This record gives sequence, C-alpha cells and structure tokens, in this order.
Amino acid sequence: MERMITYNRTKKSYKKITITSLWNEKGVALVMVLIISAISLAMMAGLLYMITSGTQISGLERRYKIAREAGIGGGGIAYEIIDSRIVTAASLATEFSYLSTFTVTATDACLNAKLLTKTIDWPITCDKSVSINPSTSTTYDMSFILGGYTIYGKIVDTVLGNTSGDGDLIRSGVVTTENASVQKMPYFYTVEVAAQSTNSPSERAKLSILYQY
Repeated sequence: MERMITYNRTKKSYKKITITSLWNEKGVALVMVLIISAISLAMMAGLLYMITSGTQISGLERRYKIAREAGIGGGGIAYEIIDSRIVTAASLATEFSYLSTFTVTATDACLNAKLLTKTIDWPITCDKSVSINPSTSTTYDMSFILGGYTIYGKIVDTVLGNTSGDGDLIRSGVVTTENASVQKMPYFYTVEVAAQSTNSPSERAKLSILYQY
C-alpha cells in the first residue's frame, strides 16, 4: 500500500490525502486466467489418458478372448485325440491330417504311456510339467494351426479308470461288498493347452483342462 501525506505548514498538522492500491486488476485477472487454464489442461490430459487407457485395455481384452476361444477349440481337438486312442505319432498325424501343420512332437512311448497308464508309470523322459514353451518342442506333445492361432497341447496327468469299452486300456477298479459289482470309475486326463497368434506372439492364452473319459 502507498500512503500519500501532505504537510500543512500554517496549521502544522498532517492530513491524509489518499490511499492507492498497488494491485493491478489486469495483472490479477491474467494470473487467474493462467491458473484456470492450467487446471483445465490438467483435467483434459487426465481425461485423454483415461480414454486411451480404456481403449488399450479393451483391445487387450478382445485379443485375449479371441486367443482363449482358439484355445478352447484346441481343447476340443485334444478330446478327439484322446478318444482316438492312437499311440503312434505317425498314425496320429495321419488321422488328424485335416488340421493345418499338425505335428506330433511326443514319442510313441510317451503317447502310449500318457494315454494308457497312470502318471507315476510314465517314462522319465515324458514331460509332465504344466509349462509350455512354443520355442521348445519337448515342452508339448503336439501342435497345429487353428484359425490363425498355433495350438500347443500336452497331457500332464492321467488317472486310470474302468469306464471305457476299449480293450487296450489298462483297467482297474474296486468291487463293492453289497452287490459284488465293479464300481464305475472314469479316466481323468489333465491337459494343458496354449494358444498363440501366428502373426502376433504377444496374443496368447493358456488353459488347463480336466477331461473325463
């Protein structure tokens, strides 16, 4: 604040003349406009970020759903392979030759063991881990292309049953004391399926399937 004072020599007294403000109204308005503009820009930037993030998340979710659907389709093929009871790689490749680039990477010994014996009896060379690495053929039993996605499948666990009519299956069961009949026990196969886009490897999905035969 600036205070203007005059001295009256005749009356020897001080008299207040005026008080003026140092605040410039135009300067204050400019500062307020800048503050409001900064706040508006920050709000717009946040809104754009949320819209962009939402679009990216929606795209990722859509691509994952497509990969998952491809994996489910691959699981259906895995059911057919198990039902076929074919235990040689060559015969299996012939039977499912209608699939694009169908390749069996498991050995005949492993196919036979995984389809017809319990997990504990598998040869030590048969991979039973749940992980699948598309770049390492020993980590899956077979692969094929389905709708632009490469499907990798592997049986990782087998629990024996006695419900199949196939005479090649190794049978086991218990007899009830009430009616002396064999209790029905299904076969259970745990199958790992990985689906990966042929053109974009980052688009992928993995499923763990328990199949009752």
